[in-house]
Amino acid sequence: MGKILTNKEVENYHKNGFFFPVRVMSPKNANFYRRKLEEYEGSQGPLSGNDRHKTHLLFTWIDSLVRHPQILDAVEDIIGPNILCWSSNFFIKEAKDNTFVSWHQDSTYWGLDPNNVITAWIALSDASVSTGPMEVIPKSHIWKNQAHTQTFNKSNLLSRGQELSMDLSKEETVIMPLKAGEISLHHIKLAHSSKPNNTDDRRIGLAVRYIKPDVKNKNTNDSALLVRGQDKLNYYQLETPPVKDLDKQAILNHKKYAEIHIKNLMRN
Repeated sequence: MGKILTNKEVENYHKNGFFFPVRVMSPKNANFYRRKLEEYEGSQGPLSGNDRHKTHLLFTWIDSLVRHPQILDAVEDIIGPNILCWSSNFFIKEAKDNTFVSWHQDSTYWGLDPNNVITAWIALSDASVSTGPMEVIPKSHIWKNQAHTQTFNKSNLLSRGQELSMDLSKEETVIMPLKAGEISLHHIKLAHSSKPNNTDDRRIGLAVRYIKPDVKNKNTNDSALLVRGQDKLNYYQLETPPVKDLDKQAILNHKKYAEIHIKNLMRN
């Protein structure tokens, strides 16, 4: 037995490239994080530009979320006790929204190797089938990195509208609905996508990418936040968490590391 996953659940993750759902907090606690986000949006507007990336460096409540003990327990069951948070991004679909995420593999453009990388997708609102939750192709994590086409479609939530340049019509897919306070886990090479939100409520998720310290970025100038255990390899500049939301030092730290992060993503 792991800390939160059974041996069978860990086996299923390695076999299929994903596992869901994992309950990590109550719906009430998930709603606390949703309220914090919407309080910010109410005063400042939606997160935009580089503020959409590495948001854990701007807000103490997101820093606490990426360090959530139950989330880290589930991640540890997969990749071990030494864990770095490499990135965090909100994926928000408004009510009756036409935004979507095309079929893609994260590994193609993140530049990370080896594949000791796992995404925890944290549902801060219910992500029912009608909201356009994540959809995956089981066992696609054993594929090689596939070619992608960059569409720059404005309705695509991905940075370049990148989508797999292959026929997926005959592939089996699995939809991963979640309740608020649940997470899904998926491998860096797993092909995944999501459809538009057809409901009257927002679909709010935070995608947090966790890595083992042995993972290198081929673009060597990179950063990460140590959230559990130790990093004895020092491949990354270690980020400093915010002391207060959006204080001067937090903004400076975020600007420095988010610019590096975006530059690396666009280079790849």
